[in-house]
Amino acid sequence: MKTMHVKTGREYDIHFERGALQKCGKLIRSVTAARRAAIITDSNVAGFYAAEVRASLSAAGFETSLFVFPSGEENKTLATIADMLSFLAEQSLTRGDIVVALGGGVTGDMAGFAASCYLRGVQFVQIPTSLLAQIDSSVGGKTGVDLPQGKNLCGAFHQPVLVIIDPDTLDTLPAKFFTDGMGEAVKYGCIKSPALFERIEQEHVHDFLDDMIYECVDIKRRVVENDETEKGERMLLNFGHTLGHALEKYYNFTRLTHGQAVGIGMVLIAHAGERNGITAPGTAKRIEEVLRRLGLPHTDPAPLPELLRAAHADKKRASDGLNLVLLREIGSAFIQKVPEAELPVFFGCGTAEGEK
Repeated sequence: MKTMHVKTGREYDIHFERGALQKCGKLIRSVTAARRAAIITDSNVAGFYAAEVRASLSAAGFETSLFVFPSGEENKTLATIADMLSFLAEQSLTRGDIVVALGGGVTGDMAGFAASCYLRGVQFVQIPTSLLAQIDSSVGGKTGVDLPQGKNLCGAFHQPVLVIIDPDTLDTLPAKFFTDGMGEAVKYGCIKSPALFERIEQEHVHDFLDDMIYECVDIKRRVVENDETEKGERMLLNFGHTLGHALEKYYNFTRLTHGQAVGIGMVLIAHAGERNGITAPGTAKRIEEVLRRLGLPHTDPAPLPELLRAAHADKKRASDGLNLVLLREIGSAFIQKVPEAELPVFFGCGTAEGEK
């Protein structure tokens, strides 16, 4: 059992323990005097863990209710948020009560956003059950939903009061979703930890899974503490995401998972960095090889000019260009704004506006 403290505007602990789901009610009771707890989960996770979590909460003295929505990124919409908010109102939750997000990244993002909106903000707890959610999305307070124009364009910063990470939940995670989460783990190695990247390159991830989860979360904790609302360093966490989100949007969130799209985005931006003399030669190849080893794609036939157009609507866009997260080498990342007119040249897929 390990605990990590996060020093953001609302401070909270992250609890790491195998078997923690069985005592989640006691853990949550230690941080809140709430009488009611509304559990929000999706149709995939509900059958595995909803009853166990609900029983643990009841044993800790909570009146519980359960909202289950259809799983999948395609349901990460304002319509689903409206259903969640109606449910919370029907359950007569007060500002002193609590929302419990049980599931992967989609569940955590939406339940957190609903909690930020309901009564102008109620407490919520993250219980991430996917690798992606455990190492990335459950920590840091980013919540939100997708719009037709792009991914996560509507949301709020709303920190949880507690995060409970139980790696045992990954045992029921389909292999493709575990692999998907590894895209984010590779990202952390790329931006902050060459040692982590090397372990992923050379070892079997299940041999150091708990250590990997903890290190990824610790990297995110340090970044978020320095820049809670993404005005500077926190943008580094978007490495691979600008083009990754563009790929997801290009395929209408159906063909590629988030981790797959981010992996391809990391390769594309590393190649662009090498082409412009910014990134150490061979960096993109190393990322390609580790993605291949993990079973993640590293290329996609989507036209790069189309992806750049899709990226224009991404939330990482600046008023006069795109804030790109680039690598000097594995473990060393920085942010560079590239004007929109120069993006085709930067990525090697065209000429700058005004050139013939």
